[in-house]
Amino acid sequence: MQKPGVKIIYCPACHWLPRAAWMAQELLYTFSEELGEVALIPSDVAGEFEIRIGKETIWERKRDGGFPDAKVLKQRVRDIISPNRELGHTDR
Repeated sequence: MQKPGVKIIYCPACHWLPRAAWMAQELLYTFSEELGEVALIPSDVAGEFEIRIGKETIWERKRDGGFPDAKVLKQRVRDIISPNRELGHTDR
């Protein structure tokens, strides 16, 4: 069975690569056994920042009001790829 992948689509003109890379690092550290990949994808659309698993958008900057903190991001990813998994202090 193929492990799911996460796509982080970011605006390079907005200098959001460091933020995207940090989020990728957090996801890879937390979900090292569950994820197949985390891809960083520069967008041609100014101001775009989205996080997707498959075709499902789990975070969109304009829709969701900014950027997710690590806790919210991990919970949303967990809810899709491993709903029964506990995240320890992140769930508190």
